[in-house]
Amino acid sequence: MKKIDLSDLEKKINIEFKDKELLQRALTHRSYLNEHREFTGGHNERLEFLGDAILELSVTDYLYNFYPQKTEGELTSYRAALVNTFHLAEVAKRLKVGDYLLLSKGEARDIGRARQYILANTMESLIGAIYLDKGYGKADEFIKTEILSSAEETIKKNLSRDTKSRFQEKAQEIEGITPTYQVLEESGPDHNKNFLIGLYLDDKLIATGKGHSKQEAEQKAAQAGLKLKNWE
Repeated sequence: MKKIDLSDLEKKINIEFKDKELLQRALTHRSYLNEHREFTGGHNERLEFLGDAILELSVTDYLYNFYPQKTEGELTSYRAALVNTFHLAEVAKRLKVGDYLLLSKGEARDIGRARQYILANTMESLIGAIYLDKGYGKADEFIKTEILSSAEETIKKNLSRDTKSRFQEKAQEIEGITPTYQVLEESGPDHNKNFLIGLYLDDKLIATGKGHSKQEAEQKAAQAGLKLKNWE
C-alpha cells in the first residue's frame, strides 16, 4: 500500500493537523479503495460535500463585503468564477496537492480534464478536513489565502470562459430567474462516470449537456442554453 508523508503538505498550507488520518482521507480518491481492499482509511467524498458548502459560504461572505455595489446576479457570477473546477485545480497544482493523492492506477495516469476535476474536488475535501480539525475560522483563512488571494484577476479570467456564469447572469437579467441543474442520467463505473445534466428555468427544460463529471456536463448544458436562447 502506498505510503505518503503529508508533513510537507502541512507546511505548504501552514496547517498542522491534529488528526492525521483525517488529512489522509481528504487525499484518498474512491478509485484507490477499489484497488486496495485492505485500506481502511475511507475516501474523501463526504469531506468534499462538506468542503463545498464551507467554500461557498466563505467566498459569498468575501464577495458580499468586498463588492458592496454589485447586484445579486453579478455576485453569483463572481462566486462561480472563484469556485469553479478550473480555478480550484490551478490552486491544487500550485500547492502540488496531486503529489499526495491516493488514486487508482488508471486515474493516476490521466493528466487531462478528468484530473482537473479530481484536483478541484480534492481541494473541497481538504477544506472540509481543515474545518473538522481546526474549525471554520482556519478553513476560512485557508480559503482567503489560497483561493481568494488574486480574486479580481481570477474573476476577470474565468468569467470569459465560464458558460454557467454567463447563462446565469443572462437568465437573471432578462427573465428574472435563477437557472437550476438536475442529473437526468448517470452511468459507467466510478472511475469513468458519464452524466447527462438538464438545465432548467423554473420547471422548463432548456438544454442538456453530457460529461465525465457533473461540472463538465453543467458547463456544456449552459453552453447549449446560451446558443438556444441567443444569449451568446
